Amino acid sequence: MHLSHRPRARLMALVSAACAAVLGAGLLAGAGTATAEPAAKPKLAAGSKVVGYFTEWGTYDRKYYVKNIETSGSAARLTHINYAFGNVTGGKCAIGDSYAATERTYTAAESVDGVADTWDQPLRGTFNQLRELKKKHPGLKVLWSFGGWTWSNGFGEAARNPAAFAQSCYDLVENSKWADVFDGIDIDWEYPNACGATCDTSGREAFKNLMAAVRAKFGSGNLVTAAITADATSGGKIDAANYAGAAQYVDWYNPMTYDFFGAWDATGPTAPHSALNSYSGIPKAEFHTSATIAKLKGLGIPSSKLLLGIGFYGRGWTGVTQSAPGGTATGAAPGTYEAGIEDYKVLKTKCPATGTVGGTAYAKCGSQWWSYDTPATIATKMTYKNQQGLGGTFFWELSGDTSGGELIKSIK
Repeated sequence: MHLSHRPRARLMALVSAACAAVLGAGLLAGAGTATAEPAAKPKLAAGSKVVGYFTEWGTYDRKYYVKNIETSGSAARLTHINYAFGNVTGGKCAIGDSYAATERTYTAAESVDGVADTWDQPLRGTFNQLRELKKKHPGLKVLWSFGGWTWSNGFGEAARNPAAFAQSCYDLVENSKWADVFDGIDIDWEYPNACGATCDTSGREAFKNLMAAVRAKFGSGNLVTAAITADATSGGKIDAANYAGAAQYVDWYNPMTYDFFGAWDATGPTAPHSALNSYSGIPKAEFHTSATIAKLKGLGIPSSKLLLGIGFYGRGWTGVTQSAPGGTATGAAPGTYEAGIEDYKVLKTKCPATGTVGGTAYAKCGSQWWSYDTPATIATKMTYKNQQGLGGTFFWELSGDTSGGELIKSIK
């Protein structure tokens, strides 16, 4: 799942709205010559994508600005940024937090280009900072992601009129004030015809129909992607929607191969939230990355359209006495912003890894038990990604990394 505003419990959040795109242009016509459609924006080869989420609310408590993407060295390693999130309400795309997105005045010290915003400039906020970052990195693409855990309850209404939804997203993303900032749209519906924070009953074809409308409106010159469930259980969330049928409309999928286990099961058993492979004693047999990828590939979705998902955070329990996975607990471990979850940059020193299981790391410190990825386990996952021929890697989210970009530097 993708958390929302100041992740306080999985059900809360803040998120923004819209669909993203910068068009590759219209038809070119000349007297006496055939008309031709200009080439779509160049797309990277399979395997090379590195997509990082930037959260709209991260500029508040976390004080993580677009400038941090640059100073950490992350910008030079990213191919795409997913700006999270736009809202989905009234069957349409909408901005979630307009102050953060377009209005906040950045000081010279906070700005990517080192120049302070002025009160009367046409665009301020994170959107303008992303514009400045793209000027420094001309190959970097930005997508506007809509929905997420908290704001997915609007997709059911959107699915009743996909064309109107797609038009609203296009109009928002292509607003002349910021059309140059975005190169496409990401749909993060949690979950079509299944339950997330709320339950959807729009039917198995709703997701396919919605993605078809989004692609039709945004055209071939824009990126269209989607974050999707990682639930590979028989009759589970992957089976609930026609992800294979919708795959023709997306440039790639981001299967959320993390949050398989966590302290919402307050007494445990402890288990890593983002295992790569199964292991003896795993609480649910299909709750690991390899099962997700195998199931999606088995549906006929091309490997090149699947990205490997990594969490830049850990999930943990307290009241644990057993070091190995499978122990009992008394509840969620304390976290900076929400119980049961903590950034990697905190955990690496607060509760260093003490073992690995299923291709990811775990840590026992005092009565707390955490699981998270480290540079070493990400390296293992990169080997898997290459062996599977996946289209690249994506992660949630940039502010969880160290100030020097330790985790993103381990993504190959």
